[in-house]
Amino acid sequence: MTVLILTCEQDVTADMVVAQLHKRGVPLVRFDPVDLPGEATLSAEFVRGEFRGYLSMGGRVVSMDGLRSIWVRRPGEPAAHAPDPSAWLTAESGQALYGMLECTQARWMNDPSAAAKARLKPWQLRLAHRSGFPVPATVITTYPRVARQFADQYRHVVVKAVSGKPPNDPPMALPTSLVPQDADFSDVAAAPTLFQRYIAKTADIRLTSVGAESFAARKVAEPGQVDGRYGDTEHTWRPIEVPGRVARAVARYKELAGLAYGAFDFAEDSEGTWWFLECNQGGQFGFIELETEQPVADAVAAWLGAPGEEISA
Repeated sequence: MTVLILTCEQDVTADMVVAQLHKRGVPLVRFDPVDLPGEATLSAEFVRGEFRGYLSMGGRVVSMDGLRSIWVRRPGEPAAHAPDPSAWLTAESGQALYGMLECTQARWMNDPSAAAKARLKPWQLRLAHRSGFPVPATVITTYPRVARQFADQYRHVVVKAVSGKPPNDPPMALPTSLVPQDADFSDVAAAPTLFQRYIAKTADIRLTSVGAESFAARKVAEPGQVDGRYGDTEHTWRPIEVPGRVARAVARYKELAGLAYGAFDFAEDSEGTWWFLECNQGGQFGFIELETEQPVADAVAAWLGAPGEEISA
């Protein structure tokens, strides 16, 4: 049985998992949808109630009924490398590829439909509450008056993107930022804007959950630091135990979201509380493993390569 990895050509995190799969002797195929059609080909038949499908890339052919699991790591846009790319060809290629893969019995990390829903920040926040995480007070609004009232109520608030990085080329960074006390909120009317109560954190926490395993790492924050993703400090990521209440909330969150993998970000305050910030269903873990030596890549490989009955999400 074969593991199918959907990712781009240059993906160091995927390389780490591929190395572990090779160590385990698990057959795998690496496939980037940008090459379909072109270097990659597919074929599917639906005849008399039976389904047969095949993918071919790099001289290798994989049968759909021979797939053990599918890891949606960082795939490119279908048909992006086609001689005559178009929105129509992308839609056609994506429908054919992912529709065919959905017909298999393979396990997903993560299922595309669950992953798409898991990217929605408002839904994440609601799910985090239901799962038992502490979540900072938040408002998403296009009403300047509501934004002003929220800022007046909580005094120290931050503003962040609802959807993440905008699709600019080159990408534009949108760090989480403190809102000045004298801020003018009139521009809130131009687009939905997310405000959140500022957590005076002592550390950033990244918890990477793979199936039933979780790996937490802690990085001390500088005084007054807002967004730990930007700016160099002298601190590094260190392994840390996962509190029982957090472990239970993570398991509940993933169960409700239908996720096999999730990268959770928390802000730890002076009382040791881990405040939920977000869960990235496809978040990076390579940098964490390199600094902490936590075996995240091996855990991903174990999940992808194990028989179905041994898997727990």
